[in-house]
Order: sequence, then C-alpha cells, then structure tokens
Amino acid sequence: MADQYFSADPTSADVRRTVRARIWEREYEFSTSAGVFSRDRLDLGTSVLLREVEPDCEGGTLLDLGCGYGPIACALATEVDAADVWAVDVNSRALELTAANAKALGVDVRVALPDDVPAEVSFDRIWSNPAIRIGKPELHKMLLRWLPRLKPDGVAWLVVGKNLGADSLQRWLTDQGFPATRHASAKGFRVLRVTRGV
Repeated sequence: MADQYFSADPTSADVRRTVRARIWEREYEFSTSAGVFSRDRLDLGTSVLLREVEPDCEGGTLLDLGCGYGPIACALATEVDAADVWAVDVNSRALELTAANAKALGVDVRVALPDDVPAEVSFDRIWSNPAIRIGKPELHKMLLRWLPRLKPDGVAWLVVGKNLGADSLQRWLTDQGFPATRHASAKGFRVLRVTRGV
C-alpha cells in the first residue's frame, strides 16, 4: 500500500525530484519526494490559495499548517520581512524537505512536529491547505487545536475543495466561534478567511 501523505514516517523510497512553481511573482524550485503531499507539482488548491491571497501582514509569527515540502512556508519567509515562520506537519519526510528547501533558498523556517511547537507561541496568520482526507473528526480536532492559537486580530487562510465539504466546514467553523467567510472561489476550491470570535 502506498504511503498516505499524512503518514508520520513514509516507508516509500526517498527519491528526490524538483518541482518548479511561481508564487507571488517569484519563481521557485522545491525538492520533493514520494510519501509527501503533491510531490509532482504545486497542488491546485495551494496554487489557488497563493493566487487569491497576498501576504497581508508585516513581520509577525506565521504558520504553514500541514506544510508538505514547504512551498507556503518558504514563500512566506521569502516575501515577509522579519517574519517568524513555522512549518508544521506530522510527516517527518515533509519536515526534512521543508528544511532543505528553506536552506536552499537562504531563508529561516522553523520546522516542527505539532507537539514540538511551544504552547506559548501564537500566530498572526495561519495558512493551510488542510488534510481533508484524514476524515472530518481528525480535521476538526486539528483545527480546534490550532485556531485558538491565533492572536486576537489574527487571520487563518484555508483552502478547501468545494466538493470536499468547504461550505459545511465554513458553517462549522463559525459555529465553533471562529467566524469564517468566503474570500474567493476558483477551480473548484473555496478560500476561507477565518478569525477569532469576539
């Protein structure tokens, strides 16, 4: 059976390849491998997120939640001056790739397993193409773990496939006290803007 991208320790051969992507008017090359999310290209949902949302804060503490091989984290670290960028994933190979990609780009990204992010760290922005395929209970658990770590004026940007429950997730987030609005729709995806409730 092939590894799932949300496997903690992929068992597939670690054969590296290069993915090229244009993010916020800049060309990037990322190293990817088997056993991580969208190893062959920048995922369509991530592309939609990065096309519809510009880096919208100066500095601050930013989180790429479910970072994969790190395109969002690396782009944020490149574009946002003085940002403290965290890249979190359960997949050890994804974290290794993110660290390697950040080093190749000459940017600082803190890569970490979820349990290794200090409890006192809070975020100005959270960016995520969340792992919908882990199932609704686990997805909800993950979001309820990280969204409370938004600063009072913080924003989370999520991209979710319309046919994978984006609209119901939007309603659920709002019901949980995290008001979610639809920022954009493109190519079958919704980009949600999520904030802390009052």
